[in-house]
Amino acid sequence: MRINEIFYSLQGEGALAGVPSVFVRLPGCSLRCKWCDTKYAWETTAGVHYNVEKIIQTVQQAQTDFVVITGGEPMINEELPELVRKLKTAKKHITIETAGIAFIPDMPCDLMSISPKLSNSVPDEPEFAAVQENARLDIAILGEMIDNYNYQLKFVVDSEDDLDEINETIEKLGNVDLKKVMLMPQAKTRDELLIKSTMVAELCKQTGFSFSPRLQILLWDNEKAT
Repeated sequence: MRINEIFYSLQGEGALAGVPSVFVRLPGCSLRCKWCDTKYAWETTAGVHYNVEKIIQTVQQAQTDFVVITGGEPMINEELPELVRKLKTAKKHITIETAGIAFIPDMPCDLMSISPKLSNSVPDEPEFAAVQENARLDIAILGEMIDNYNYQLKFVVDSEDDLDEINETIEKLGNVDLKKVMLMPQAKTRDELLIKSTMVAELCKQTGFSFSPRLQILLWDNEKAT
């Protein structure tokens, strides 16, 4: 399968923030979110071929049992189930980071980390905006995910105005465990993160939702892993 990159770092976001983890990034994503920090993984050709055994060998070199499969959008990769099964055979804890736009059943995934895309993600380019607007939020698929996997819902917050859209999405889903909902500041730099974190923290206090840090930005100013 094609791999964009494999690197060892700390999980920066969600309930496992701070946990040393190996990140396996799969290429390919059609959403083109305007604030995306991994544009280099958008194209399905953005990577090199690995067989699954080589991926497992690379992952096992790190001093951790935690593996994060990310993208791009890993759930559109038809080879994902085989990779997940092999990682689980190697006794790894597996998180899949996804926008929630595709569903694959029966994977031995420990945590489905779902980040539904709000209207604040729609790209400025008209040719990308139309595609993203139609594909970014599928309530039926999100419902299947939260019904079938241990999950967390991470909403990227750009302004206080996003809260209405977040509440509307949760209401449409209907079966969300509110203790698994997290709000995360939209930011590309450390300075921007610090400014927006205060606003998001206040929204968390108002709603009871959890605050998700973004350690990769706080610690490394979102510098790309090498």
